[in-house]
Amino acid sequence: MSPESASRQALRTAFPAVIAMLVCVHASMAATRVTASLLVLHRGYPEWMVGALLSLFAVAPIALSLWAGRLADRYGMHKPLGVGVLLGSGGAAVAVVSQHPVALALAALSTGGAIAVAAVGVQREAGMMARTPSDLKRVFSWVALGPAVSNALAPVVVGLLIDHIGFRAGFVFAAVLPLVAWWLALRVPRSPPAALKEPSSGTVGRGALALLRLPALRWLILVNLSLSACWDAHSFAVPVMGHARGLSASAIGLVLGCFAAAATVVRLLIGRYADRLDERVALRSAMALATLTCLVYAYLPGVLGMMLGSAVLGLALGSVQPMVLAMLHRVTPAGRHGEALGVRMLATNAATIVMPLSFGVLAAASVPWAPMWLMAGLVLLAQIPASRIQAKPGH
Repeated sequence: MSPESASRQALRTAFPAVIAMLVCVHASMAATRVTASLLVLHRGYPEWMVGALLSLFAVAPIALSLWAGRLADRYGMHKPLGVGVLLGSGGAAVAVVSQHPVALALAALSTGGAIAVAAVGVQREAGMMARTPSDLKRVFSWVALGPAVSNALAPVVVGLLIDHIGFRAGFVFAAVLPLVAWWLALRVPRSPPAALKEPSSGTVGRGALALLRLPALRWLILVNLSLSACWDAHSFAVPVMGHARGLSASAIGLVLGCFAAAATVVRLLIGRYADRLDERVALRSAMALATLTCLVYAYLPGVLGMMLGSAVLGLALGSVQPMVLAMLHRVTPAGRHGEALGVRMLATNAATIVMPLSFGVLAAASVPWAPMWLMAGLVLLAQIPASRIQAKPGH
């Protein structure tokens, strides 16, 4: 076996550790988010403070995503992951020491930044392990499962810790998880530093704006933004619609759970049947299904109707991230995958800050399900850039 083949085989063997790292760092952020939110409410602070605190988790990624992508392209996964581990453990440790609102805000900024930096490095590393287009879809279906698993498990663990020990225990749990991620990283071979080269004529220049001059990447980012906003619209609309219909909190939670379960299942299926999937066809089909579901969601009767609609929308939107990441990896020039992932994360987090506020204004000015209709129109328009994406191998 040649040294290159041996290295590739080692990377494939390390893939479970790479996914586990992503779960740990993301769970640290999720644990901090849940613990801080419950603590703020427990101490009698107003609800707007909870919203402001939650928005801080998306602020740091806007500033750090591009830098993290360049760091990953230059040094591989371990340096951005190390930065993420320091930010995650350090931020949660601040909340362990003090639960003052300012300390909680610092913890939110730090752990939010941690997942941005670490996720870019991990996503790039996972993509580099793939050798074929089918491998890319299979790899990114597992990458997409990481946040789903952490969002499902972290709140449960944190809830038990808070009930039986206290809020400080939730923050200790959040601080330890990134350290576990670093321990796992020691099992993954380090990539040699890439040589920095000046762009030559006919190549894409340096910087995010230069990457966005690539039509396929630009169209793909626009499609990703529309579908990410659709996900946010569902998260916003279900509680608002459920409250307007007089549903209980448990019923609303069940509806949201159906969405999460469907998103998880479809990602598992993508990993199983990756060889039979065409990314563009699957992406556009998911967009069509999401458009139709958003249009009819307001007319679905009762809890069962909303559960069914959420499950269908979860199948559509849950399939998107593996397809988008696989296509992004293929349309990006060699050596620029981390930076492209950073651009995607920056755009997504910027939308995460802006869209919920827009949904609130729209719902208050019209009807509770108006955001779903808005997203149906936007996703339908996004079929135009989706039809122009021509994926070419990037590595």
